[in-house]
Amino acid sequence: MDYLNQLKNNKYIISYIYLILAILGAILPMISNFHFAYEYGFAFDIKKFIELANENPAAESISRDLFISASAVFIWIVNESKKLKVKNMWIIYLGTFLIAFAFSAPFFLFLRERRLIEIEKN
Repeated sequence: MDYLNQLKNNKYIISYIYLILAILGAILPMISNFHFAYEYGFAFDIKKFIELANENPAAESISRDLFISASAVFIWIVNESKKLKVKNMWIIYLGTFLIAFAFSAPFFLFLRERRLIEIEKN
């Protein structure tokens, strides 16, 4: 329990955990996207991608869950970044649509923690 309190109070450690998750969030979905492109053509047929993401009830459930939760979190990210004046938000905006939300959400949390550290120091 003491370890959890130390982790909670150390924003540097938490920020690097978010950074590691952002890296994994970029790599793992990209591997799947490369497999998709290899199997269905390197033009990346978005229509086919969405069709396959809704091919069965399980995939449909995950797709809808991700769409709703990612939309809500993205709205929070935009508002929170303005409140805290987080820098480099263009990475988050582009990353969400060009890489993966699994990258941009934890990367925003990394930037946010670093901004909170900066605010505390001043």
